[in-house]
Amino acid sequence: MKKIGIVGGMAPESTLEFYRQLTVLAQENLSDRAYPTVIIYSVNMAEFRKRLISGDYPETISFLSKVINSLASAGADFAVIASNTPHMFFEELVKASPIPLLSMVDETARKAESYGFNRVGLFGTGFTMEGDFYQKSLEKHGIMLSIPGEKDRKYIDDKTMTELADGKIELSTQEEFVKISREMVKSEGIEALILGSTELSLILNEEVLGIPVLDTTRICIQAVFNYSQA
Repeated sequence: MKKIGIVGGMAPESTLEFYRQLTVLAQENLSDRAYPTVIIYSVNMAEFRKRLISGDYPETISFLSKVINSLASAGADFAVIASNTPHMFFEELVKASPIPLLSMVDETARKAESYGFNRVGLFGTGFTMEGDFYQKSLEKHGIMLSIPGEKDRKYIDDKTMTELADGKIELSTQEEFVKISREMVKSEGIEALILGSTELSLILNEEVLGIPVLDTTRICIQAVFNYSQA
């Protein structure tokens, strides 16, 4: 059984949920409490965001690479970043990593293809929605991506970072997110919605939205568990 390394803390609430769901999955599939060994490096979110927002991407990559190196030194056989936004640097991090890295983005794209989706929508931080890393990964599988308009992107980013990142759940925010997604179904023809921020699953699911969701947290956890058992 491979030792799992998790780059967490971006944000803490989603890291807690990632670990909780991984543990539940292990309980469902393993006997005699044979939980996988998990090493978590909970990053100081303020330190990460300071580098990211400043636009100093080489320093941001260096910062994350040091975290991954620490996980490797602690005995992790592979690692995963339990947050979508840092995947904008995934290619650079893979090249510098001493251990294999699983991509939350690529796993989500593969899952979207397995469902037969042709066009999906994406919610997440501004960096995630406006970046091209999801688009590139999905295009490899013949899937088109739609993102909300500028005003809606700013709203989603703000609520994700000021509420959900701290574990705050507001009904008015949920209702507005649902409204935005329904508008995208009508105007863009999306068949499913990617929850491209690990905090979004705290308030959004298929029952609430009325369309299929690609929960990046759940998808990645399943991939992490499978890899740890291989």
